[in-house]
Amino acid sequence: MRKLLVEGGKRLNGTVRIGGAKNSAVALLPAAILADSPVTIEGLPKISDLQILGDLLEEIGGTVTKEGQTIRIDPSEMISMPLPNGKVKKLRASYYFMGAMLGRFKKAVIGLPGGCHLGPRPIDQHIKGFEALGAQVTNEQGAIYLRAEELRGARIYLDVVSVGATINIMLAAVRAKGKTIIENAAKEPEIIDVATLLSSMGAKIKGAGTDVIRIEGVERLSGCNHTIIPDRIEAGTYTILAAALGEEMIIDNVIPQHLESLLAKLREMGVTVEEGDEQLFIKTSDNLRSVDIKTLVHPGFPTDLQQPFTALLTKANGTGVVTDTIYQARFKHIDELRRMNASIKVEGGSAIISGPSRLEGAKVKASDLRAGAALVIAGLMAKGVTEVTGIEHIERGYEDLAEKLTNLGATIWHEEMSEQEVEQFQN
Repeated sequence: MRKLLVEGGKRLNGTVRIGGAKNSAVALLPAAILADSPVTIEGLPKISDLQILGDLLEEIGGTVTKEGQTIRIDPSEMISMPLPNGKVKKLRASYYFMGAMLGRFKKAVIGLPGGCHLGPRPIDQHIKGFEALGAQVTNEQGAIYLRAEELRGARIYLDVVSVGATINIMLAAVRAKGKTIIENAAKEPEIIDVATLLSSMGAKIKGAGTDVIRIEGVERLSGCNHTIIPDRIEAGTYTILAAALGEEMIIDNVIPQHLESLLAKLREMGVTVEEGDEQLFIKTSDNLRSVDIKTLVHPGFPTDLQQPFTALLTKANGTGVVTDTIYQARFKHIDELRRMNASIKVEGGSAIISGPSRLEGAKVKASDLRAGAALVIAGLMAKGVTEVTGIEHIERGYEDLAEKLTNLGATIWHEEMSEQEVEQFQN
C-alpha cells in the first residue's frame, strides 16, 4: 500500500488541464450495453473506477478496447449474466448496470453496490422508477433481481432529486414501449452528457438538464462516437487549490458555467477569478474573507466540493459555516483537519470554521474521495510534511494528482507504507 506525502508552504503557478468527468464516465460505460454495435467514448479520465467498469462489461460478454483516453465497447455479444458479487460491489456506480441491462435484456441481477461511505444513500427511487416501467424488483441474498415481460413508458415523479435515479431510469426507459416522463429530475451536467450519448445512439430524449425529462422509447439503439464533458468537480478542486495558493493559475478544459456557485463564493472571499471560453484564471488574495456555504442540488453549491472548500476556509479571516444538505455524514475530514491545527467544530449538519489557522503537517487518513482532496489541499497549505493514507479513495476520482501538482510547483510524492503502517491503517 502507498501513502502520499505533501510538503506545504509553496505558491503554485502554471496551467493544469482537467480530465473527463468521472460522474459522467461511470454512467456512459454501462450505457453502451444498450447499443447493438460498438460505442466509442473519448476524453475519459484515467481513474480506477473505469477499470472496474471495463472489467464488468467484459464479464457480461462485451469487448473493451482502450487506447489512451479512448474506450471502444462492442456490446454485440453481451448476455444478461448475473453480477451478484465481486467487482460490482467495489463501486456505487455499478448500479447503472441495473438500468442498462433491464433496458436491453428485460432482466438483471446486480449485487448491492459499494463506493465511498457517505452514510445511507438508498436506491429506492431507482427501484420506484423500474417498477413504474413494469419491472418486478426483489432483494434476494444481497443482490437486486430485476425482471420484466416488457417495459412500458410511465410517468415517474422522483420524491428526492437524485442524479443516479434520473440516469438509471433514463437507461431503462430509452428502449421501453411508449413515452416516459421523469418529473423532479436532477439537472446536473452529467445527465445532459449521458442524454447526449443516448441521443447519438438513436434515443429520443427531451428536457435533459431541466426538472422534466421526456423519453419516447425506441426498439433499438446503435453504436456511436462520443466525447465526454470536462470534470467540473476536478476543475472545482483545482480552482479551490488555486484560491488557496495560486500566484497565477490557469484551469484549462473547463466549462465555467458548471462552476458558477463556486466561483461566486470565491469572488466573495476576495479571490481573483477571470473566465474564458474553456479556461479559468485564478489568483489568490493575501486577505481571504470567510464565507458561508450550503450544499444544494445543481445548480447549487456541489456537495462534492464541500470538503475541499472547508480546507480553504481554514485560511480565511473570520468564521465560516459549511452546511451539507445532501450528505450530512460528509464531515469525516474534520477530525483530520483538526489534527493539522484547524479550528473547526461540527454542530448538527454544519461545520463552523474559525480562521485563519496556521496548519501543521500531520499524519492523516482519507475516509473518502473528496475528503482525500481536502487533506491534500490542507497539506499544501500547512507547514511541514503531511502524510495522507487511504489514497486509493483519491485515485478513484483524480487522475495523475501528484504529477499535476508537481507541474504546478508543489512538492508531493508517493512512498510505500511499512508493514506496521499498513497494520495501523487497517485497524
